[in-house]
Amino acid sequence: MTDRSAVDTIRGYFYQFDYSILKVLQLSNHDESIAVECIEDVDIRTATEVTAVQCKYYAGTEYNHSVIKPAVIFMLSHFKKIRDDGRPLVKYSLRGHYSSGQHKLVMPIDVAFLKQHFLTYSEKKVERRHHDELCLSDTDLTEFLSLLDIDVNAASFEDQFAQVIRELQAAYGCTPFEAEYFYYNNALALTRELSIQPLPANRTITKKEFIDRSDTSGVLFNEWFVRRKGEKVLFAALRKEYFSTLNQSPFERFFLIEVDHATFVRSDLKDVLHTLARKWSKTTKRDGNSSFCPYVYVHGLPADELVVLKKELATEEFGFIDGYDFLGADFSVKSIAKQATHDNGIKLKVLNSIADLAATVSAITKTRVVYQFHLGTSYFDPANKAVKHVQIQLQKITDIKAII
Repeated sequence: MTDRSAVDTIRGYFYQFDYSILKVLQLSNHDESIAVECIEDVDIRTATEVTAVQCKYYAGTEYNHSVIKPAVIFMLSHFKKIRDDGRPLVKYSLRGHYSSGQHKLVMPIDVAFLKQHFLTYSEKKVERRHHDELCLSDTDLTEFLSLLDIDVNAASFEDQFAQVIRELQAAYGCTPFEAEYFYYNNALALTRELSIQPLPANRTITKKEFIDRSDTSGVLFNEWFVRRKGEKVLFAALRKEYFSTLNQSPFERFFLIEVDHATFVRSDLKDVLHTLARKWSKTTKRDGNSSFCPYVYVHGLPADELVVLKKELATEEFGFIDGYDFLGADFSVKSIAKQATHDNGIKLKVLNSIADLAATVSAITKTRVVYQFHLGTSYFDPANKAVKHVQIQLQKITDIKAII
């Protein structure tokens, strides 16, 4: 597969996932549902009917009848089987986005057109007529056509995605940024998860369940979302939204960093700490009473490794405090909250434990912002709605530098 065709294939997957998300959000009743990868790419189940939809993205392809012929043949076979079984009929929908050629298909089509362009084909130089093989009359085919809808002018990749974001905004009452980087991320992961379930029953979800399970309180780096956006674009958007250094206010900022001990590299963590101190401290003489520096808590770091880290920072004359004034002293919020200034050289405030972190966030009365970077599930809740809490799931701690 060439690079170009690989990109088109991936965009095709996203196009189908986005369509599934769009359709479940557009259901009028919260108890109505969609089923992913069952009869077709997505089956839409309302209180009164089922519609099986095949949704394809052919941005680099001209429309020809042969492109959708296999899908029409499959749908007709399904129509014949469920009718013979005495089961309720379903509706069928074919949606496709093409680069050109849409004029070749004018809807609605009649039985003669259906037979000639979609049901007749050659196999090993022998003409085959699928409708005859199924023993279907013109009356049967007319009934099938009443259930079939074909749209070769489906929305573009970009237009459909924009519509998904608008539906997410409406569902969650959120901003465009939150819809894309919070809720779409989860919706995409959920749709992908549904599509690979082995049992059809597990690939079905109601609108209410979909909305509930796609709810999130933080930015999640789902692998499919990262693949779609690209790391550079994703990191740049997060930096613009949360970490712009223009007109920094002297808030109390807490940076929570989770590390995986199995892959931990001390120099990487130190690099992140230096970056935080450089970008999020203002301690020059002219800053005066407005000077400040960030708090840092490292989650998942063993106590002995934390001691080694602080020893190295001290040896390098990197100014920090940790809220313990002398050997054997208890943790002091007053001590850790000491203002960082040019004269005392404090560049960072290191919190040794979740308990120290919680006590500090709770006791400080200035404007507080907690930035929690986590590898898996969230590990801290400030339990105070006055504290802004930004949660960002990481794949590796070095990503923090690219974000902040």
